[in-house]
Amino acid sequence: MWNWFFKLGSPPHFYRTASLLEPWLIWTAVLLLVAGAYGGLFVAPPDYLQGEGFRIIYVHVPSAFLSMFAYAVMAVASAIGLIWRMKLAFAVAAATAPAGAAFTFLALCTGAIWGQPMWGTWWEWDPRLTSELVLLFLFFGYMLLRQAMPETRQADRASGILAVVGVVNLPIIHYSVEWWNSIHQGPSLMKLETPSIAGDMLWPLLVMILAYQLLFIGILFTSIRTQILKREKNSRWVSEMLNQVNGVS
Repeated sequence: MWNWFFKLGSPPHFYRTASLLEPWLIWTAVLLLVAGAYGGLFVAPPDYLQGEGFRIIYVHVPSAFLSMFAYAVMAVASAIGLIWRMKLAFAVAAATAPAGAAFTFLALCTGAIWGQPMWGTWWEWDPRLTSELVLLFLFFGYMLLRQAMPETRQADRASGILAVVGVVNLPIIHYSVEWWNSIHQGPSLMKLETPSIAGDMLWPLLVMILAYQLLFIGILFTSIRTQILKREKNSRWVSEMLNQVNGVS
């Protein structure tokens, strides 16, 4: 098992593995997106309070979930890189930040679109909304800090420390609706008892969450491969691979 783990930590091995898995992940995600969107738009009945407006949850909830999941991946990868000095871990963290920022921005935008008719305002300094906005700033701060450092090793270390420290915001986002007086809807899926959402509304949401997660991993593999090529551009295996692509013996 450990041999497999360390082998996966090898940049050339991970590059080849990601190249094989990437199309399967993307196409599976696309099929699930179609199924989930159909279920959410045409199968799920209107909500008895929110009417048709509730259907934005099929974009908002997966985006919000992926925003936190992406930051957790970035923080864990950064911690692995800082502790074991694994170059691939830093590449994973660097590749995660843009996708995580995109999902966080999408979660905030869809939340605002839902909030305007439901709350009467596009934005409210609610604990859940504010902590999600802080998450977006953490992603931006991570990326800007990397860009500000000309040396890759220094950028890895400085941005990695920021990612690890910022992970304290994740439980604040998750529990904010329980810790403080929040106008945001309480948890519907992640509860100790059964989810407080009807089955014909629930299954499209679960399908969309899975589709978003597979799409995120597929996009992440593409970004990691780009990071690997940037970091390993002078290595022999990259030269050999480029020669094979160009037909040079």
